[in-house]
Amino acid sequence: MGIPAVLLAGGLGTRLREETDVKPKPMVEIGGHPILWHIMKQYAHHGVDEFVICLGYKGDYIKNFFLNYKSRQSGLSIDLGGGQYTMHNPEAGENWKVHLLETGENSMTGGRIRRAAQFLGPRRFLATYGDGVSDIDIGELVRFHEEQGRTATISAVRPPARFGSLKIADGAVEAFEEKPQVGEGWINGGFMVFEPGVVDLIEGDATILERSPLETLAATGQLSAFQHDGFWQCMDTIRDLTFLRELWDSGEAPWKRW
Repeated sequence: MGIPAVLLAGGLGTRLREETDVKPKPMVEIGGHPILWHIMKQYAHHGVDEFVICLGYKGDYIKNFFLNYKSRQSGLSIDLGGGQYTMHNPEAGENWKVHLLETGENSMTGGRIRRAAQFLGPRRFLATYGDGVSDIDIGELVRFHEEQGRTATISAVRPPARFGSLKIADGAVEAFEEKPQVGEGWINGGFMVFEPGVVDLIEGDATILERSPLETLAATGQLSAFQHDGFWQCMDTIRDLTFLRELWDSGEAPWKRW
């Protein structure tokens, strides 16, 4: 596809404290693999092979995962005396280019994306959160974005009302309200497509993407909504995690298309 994907993987994950005391939320496992891996596999299925992972809380955990990725996929022969090792299947694993970027524990979502711009250049890019899986067709999402001709596109989904709500007309977002007390209908499910100009709307590390940047884009008619009626599920609580694990263990995980 030739479009990089920015993955926001630096948050604290406070509502999953049972898991995130020892690891960052994107590294919590479903079926023996971090949810971050599941998200990357979905993107890769649609031709994405370059990722910028924005690190923060316990970022070293994610670094170590990727530094040792090939050795986990392959058998090893180790010469303990000489210190050399040989991989039995060095081609095992994924053909991904992964940029692991320290973006600070206290940076907000917009700030992390602004820092990621150093790897993006003047390119269109994809972005999503490190805790949600879906069966969204990424290729179809990008085609929709191109047809709409706006600066940004977010994927609108229909989960619980505790998330930000969207008012949509003819494919355009007319209003964006982050996490209202009461809401229904469409909400922001991540899986976004951005033109490089979006970065210019982010002032610094303290900027929350879902506030000023997306609200400004909606107000100026530059935010599209790709309405997805299929599967989407975030991993916000232990109940969500249990649900995702049960789906995976059943062999019928809706997001597994690879």
